[in-house]
Amino acid sequence: MRPTMRFVPVKSEETQGAAMVFRVRELLIRQRTQAINALRGHLTEFGQIVPQGASNATRLIAIVEDPESDLPADAIPTLKVLVAALMPLEAEIAKLDAEIARRAKENDVAWWLMTVPGIGPLIATAIAVLAPPPETFRKARDFAAWLGLVPRQHSTGGKQRLGATTRMGERSLRRLLIIGANSVVIKRNVHKEAQPGTWLGSLLLRKPSMLVRVALANKMARMVVSRKW
Repeated sequence: MRPTMRFVPVKSEETQGAAMVFRVRELLIRQRTQAINALRGHLTEFGQIVPQGASNATRLIAIVEDPESDLPADAIPTLKVLVAALMPLEAEIAKLDAEIARRAKENDVAWWLMTVPGIGPLIATAIAVLAPPPETFRKARDFAAWLGLVPRQHSTGGKQRLGATTRMGERSLRRLLIIGANSVVIKRNVHKEAQPGTWLGSLLLRKPSMLVRVALANKMARMVVSRKW
């Protein structure tokens, strides 16, 4: 009765099993972030200021384990509980990253996807496992819309009014593509796509940085589908 109706393709058990590594990794990263934030917050109360970010976790651990630190004696055992919870999380996340890198080397689709600037083993393997086949989408923009990387429409009366991104779709892939776009923007000096005079270089001069990252993630998503894995 409705020939234009679109259906969600059913994933096989093998695909669902392969996708578990990303779900578990996200869970462990959230737990690691909670432990780091708690540890950093408690140390700040005692005058130990450490910048945000998981890369500074070793500095937090070093302060707690330093016998010459000015931390109260009653606080050190409790802080060591957070340290004991944080270190195994770091080890397990590293194991999952190694497993994802191994799968990327063995997957032909992931190898091809890694040729797109900003897409590494993690993003390539996630797209190969979590995204539907490219034939599911009529055009590249449909894939970007499925990820929630297109502006929300508020157009009426022939006037085009675009809002913020819809954020409707696969949250994990959308976040990973934005992170990949962020790496291109940060390392713009080594990426020819971000040099002055290019599309990305011009955007960086005219638009806010976060808007540029989302726009680049949108372009990366379109490149992934337009080339037909």
